Amino acid sequence: MARRLFGTDGVRGTANQYPMTAETALKLGMAAGRYFTRGDHRHSVVIGKDTRLSGYMLEPALTAGFTAIGMDVVLVGPLPTPAMAMLTPSLRADLGVVISASHNPYDDNGIKLFGPDGYKLSDAAEDAIEGLMANGLDKGLAAPADLGRARRLEDAVGRYMEHVKRSFPRNRTLEGLKVVVDCAHGAAYKVAPRVLWELGAEVVELADAPDGFNINDQCGSQHPEAMQRAVVAHGADLGIALDGDADRVILCDEHGAMLDGDQILGLVAEEWHRAGLLRGGGVVVTVMSNLGLERYLAEQGLGLVRTPVGDRHVVECMRRDGYNVGGEQSGHLIFSDFATTGDGLMAALQVLRAIVENDQPASATCRRFEPLPQVLRNVRLTTPVVLDDNKAVQAAIADGEERLRGSGRLLVRPSGTEPKVRVMAEGEDPALVDRVVQDIAGVIEQAAGGAA
Repeated sequence: MARRLFGTDGVRGTANQYPMTAETALKLGMAAGRYFTRGDHRHSVVIGKDTRLSGYMLEPALTAGFTAIGMDVVLVGPLPTPAMAMLTPSLRADLGVVISASHNPYDDNGIKLFGPDGYKLSDAAEDAIEGLMANGLDKGLAAPADLGRARRLEDAVGRYMEHVKRSFPRNRTLEGLKVVVDCAHGAAYKVAPRVLWELGAEVVELADAPDGFNINDQCGSQHPEAMQRAVVAHGADLGIALDGDADRVILCDEHGAMLDGDQILGLVAEEWHRAGLLRGGGVVVTVMSNLGLERYLAEQGLGLVRTPVGDRHVVECMRRDGYNVGGEQSGHLIFSDFATTGDGLMAALQVLRAIVENDQPASATCRRFEPLPQVLRNVRLTTPVVLDDNKAVQAAIADGEERLRGSGRLLVRPSGTEPKVRVMAEGEDPALVDRVVQDIAGVIEQAAGGAA
């Protein structure tokens, strides 16, 4: 069956337009409820969300779908995506749901599903749920006396905070450190500042007043400039910028210099390796990670495994091959000793741990390698383009690969969440890298009829 709803990270789209409508959410709740109804026990689902206005529309629609199947619903309100991955197995729930479009603007939204083990669903499970949605939902409806019930879990915030704090050594404290945290007006606006404060840090809070519209708006991991300025202005030791659902993070050092996911992975891999904590002999990353990280880890005697883009691919490889550190350059970082999915706040705590234990500033602790020049351009499409079927595009890609041969890498791929094609190149010659990206992007724009 052709996948129509689920992309690389659940279902996503413009709020109140197909597929992100109340009707779709209702049907998805019914189908997912049927798929996860197994056995005679009382089934349950836990639902969280970020701070988007459309969450008020999608949350009750999903609740109606699940209760119609006879599944009890536990509502926790705005909480980070990794909190739902933790709460689902903790509450012995059969399913976890997050209503969020991550780093996208407020007028988008999405629905992500977690299985009872706290991991995102496989392609096969998502395909089966889509099949149930497409083939009628009149079967499996609960009898009137067996309808599900909905309730709110009042202490969900505290449960998640304690979970995150357990990833930080008990014999360490953040006392004496000043930290700027940009909450992106998103799901971590309560928990992130409180966790840092409870661990002893002096906290400067940014973008911590969501109004339903301002999530990710010129703030957070997609727009870290305010964080960088605040770090310098307040003389802070580290800046932390989360995205809307707080499953990814971008940092900056005390000078305001950026630290992306690759730098964090290099730091944690070396620190954990030295402490005897690293499993798998290296890290798992995606094809987007910088070649400089790969070379740096090789110098430390550590390996690097690349997967397709998407944290789910990273997690699958980690679980299959025994790694406990992995992630994406974008700041979606997974430390499987503590979590089943990316957790921006937890990743920031691992960096703060290294700063404390090394007793050096972030600029000396965190910058482990010099990245190769890398250029990424997102080509927004007004009409669909099938890259593999377009001869002009394929010729441009082949030419770019030949020009970079031996000195860099080229990656051209469609986005799994937006109508865009991402063109990325890296290499030792920054001018050549830029020309290759611009040439290929221009051909893709022409193929799409003048896409901007």
